[in-house]
Amino acid sequence: QVQLVESGGGLVQAGGSLRLSCAASGRSFWMYAMGWFRQPPGKERGIVATIASSGGSTYYADSVKGRFTISRDNSKNTVYLQMNSLKPEDTAVYFCAARTAAGSWSRVPYWGQGTQVTVSS
Repeated sequence: QVQLVESGGGLVQAGGSLRLSCAASGRSFWMYAMGWFRQPPGKERGIVATIASSGGSTYYADSVKGRFTISRDNSKNTVYLQMNSLKPEDTAVYFCAARTAAGSWSRVPYWGQGTQVTVSS
C-alpha cells in the first residue's frame, strides 16, 4: 500500500512556472513507477508524465514536452513535476499516481487526491 499527497498547485499567469510535489507514505517507494495525470474541466483524466522506479526512464505527453519535467527523490519518497511556460490549456486538476513495475498506467492502483492548477491568460 502507498498513500499519495500532492501539493504545489495554485493560480499562475500564462508563461509562469509551478512545481508540484507528491509525497508518498508506505514502504518501498523505490519499487513504484510514478506518474502525473491531469483532468481539465469537463474532460477525462489523461497522462502527463511518468518516471520509472529508478528514475532512469521518463515519458511525456506531446502537449507538455519541452515544458514539463518529472523527477523523483527516492530518499524523500517524493516525485516532482516542474511546469514551465504554462498555458491556459494546462488548467486542470493534477493527480499523482503510482503503480508497480509489473503494472500498467491503464489500471493505476494508487492515486492522490489531486491539486488544482489554474493558468490565467
